Amino acid sequence: MHEGIFFLEDLVRIARRAGRAIMDVYEGDKAAWQKEDGSPLTTADLHADEIIRCELEKLCPGTFILSEESVSENSGSSEAFFLVDPLDGTKEFLKRNGEFTVNIALVVEGVLSASVVEAPALRDTFFAAKGRGAWRLSGDKSTRLLCVPPPSILRVIGSRSHGDERLQRWLSSLAIPFQLDSAGSSLKFCRIAEGRADVYPRFGPTSQWDTAAAQLVLEEAGGRVVDFSGKHLGYGVYRPILNPAFIASGFELGHPFFGLEHLEGC
Repeated sequence: MHEGIFFLEDLVRIARRAGRAIMDVYEGDKAAWQKEDGSPLTTADLHADEIIRCELEKLCPGTFILSEESVSENSGSSEAFFLVDPLDGTKEFLKRNGEFTVNIALVVEGVLSASVVEAPALRDTFFAAKGRGAWRLSGDKSTRLLCVPPPSILRVIGSRSHGDERLQRWLSSLAIPFQLDSAGSSLKFCRIAEGRADVYPRFGPTSQWDTAAAQLVLEEAGGRVVDFSGKHLGYGVYRPILNPAFIASGFELGHPFFGLEHLEGC
């Protein structure tokens, strides 16, 4: 029932519909508030969340949905559930730089099974299914995503809105040439999956819904996402909502250009 490949077309449709609702707000007047944790909330977050929740409930009645903005009334199941961030990168949305996404992931028995990352302002849709590869849909053109070996200069990508002193310490520990670029939301994972970046070290806090969908896209493109100890970044209803610090990479961490030792002490 929950084989990810059968849900991809529906998940893409749902994410794109939510993206259109976000763009309706993006192009008009935006009402914004602050949540208890100080992060911004807009009418676009709420509209997208309502659309996604209603569509997922029709697609998979009774399946638990854990969203940044709402939680299913039914109790969570460890067998299969959806992780949703209806508007990842609200700060980028408010800055009008286009680098925000809709994230939807299906988790089955702790394994990322299918996912969509919709970037409505950029008109790109990234999607993946476990064991079936990752793709980018731009307009009507579909392109298979594959990570590429790092060039002579390591291309590091970081958050556009969340600077961190630990990132600077990590960069200073690298014994190889590097260049640092930035991107908003879950697009950082997608840039690696596209072959446009090599490494995304994240030291600041993230939640399960921030990373799940894009992680599957990156992993199906040949990349990896691990925590400081080298353990695969995992997901589950009964796991902590906050992720540990992690690193996303387009190549094996044993590559001579880079190793987990650069994370230690940062």
